[in-house]
Amino acid sequence: MEIIRLHHPLAAELRSTEPIVLALGFFDGVHRGHQAVIKRAVVEAKKRGVKCAVMTFDPHPSMVLSKVKKTVKYLTPLAEKGDEIAKLGVDTLYVTRFTSHFSSLAPADFVEDYIVGLGAVHVVAGFDYSYGKFGAGKMETLPDFAKGRFEVTTVGKLSDLNDKVSSTVIRRYLGEGDMAAVNQLLGRPYETRGTIIHGDKRGRTIGFPTANILTEHNMMLPPIGIYATRITVNGQTYDSMTSVGYNITFKDEKILSTEVYILDFNDQIYGEEVVIEWHHYFRPELKFTGIEGLVAQLKEDETNTRAFFAKKNN
Repeated sequence: MEIIRLHHPLAAELRSTEPIVLALGFFDGVHRGHQAVIKRAVVEAKKRGVKCAVMTFDPHPSMVLSKVKKTVKYLTPLAEKGDEIAKLGVDTLYVTRFTSHFSSLAPADFVEDYIVGLGAVHVVAGFDYSYGKFGAGKMETLPDFAKGRFEVTTVGKLSDLNDKVSSTVIRRYLGEGDMAAVNQLLGRPYETRGTIIHGDKRGRTIGFPTANILTEHNMMLPPIGIYATRITVNGQTYDSMTSVGYNITFKDEKILSTEVYILDFNDQIYGEEVVIEWHHYFRPELKFTGIEGLVAQLKEDETNTRAFFAKKNN
């Protein structure tokens, strides 16, 4: 998949007469609702024998439109989003820089510059997609702006767990540690990426050596607690249990850490980039008065982790 970055005003050399089918959306999480939009665009492109393109935006619009300083934690930062979109058979990903000038475009100008200008003959988006200044452009009005130059497909609402499948709902479940709901709405296990760094190395002294993960700063982590996870390192995936917390048994620091105990694994992997799949929340972080209590709890966590994956694999 080719990735092309766009910046307003759109450079003349990036305008295209080559026909494409274009899917529109922010697509944070690339959840099942997003997948329905993108898959429909892929189908429409194959029907016409043209390339399929997706347009997303960077950074999150709220960071630009908010009147106060705002940071956003993503379900899928841009690189991860691109990977998931590529898996769906898309040919081109347009990443449009979301700036003040871009956000001020009238709906008609957005259509002229970023739909017609890119050569779209068919546009696919979700029912609640909006475009142009203040989101004034709606899917209902897009055919009026098209003026017969491109067709429009609106993908309807996808519901599950008594709610709309949306990034907002997934964030809510993630904030509650309900990984089963998160993964059901995503259509795959929630993942975070990071690099293995040196930690206190305390785990190895009590029989539970852990990999300390430096997670991408703009990625949303599950809440503090102990989880059944899988970790992929050097192309191999292992069952594991992961702690998100502050190591409160040993210290009172305010630095959040992510530590992974990889089952049946004994190798030096410092510096490696890893992917963690989050499958199940077991318990909150607990403070113990002695090492014996901590070790007993970790042994119970390991037993529960093995049981979880044994059941999941059957």
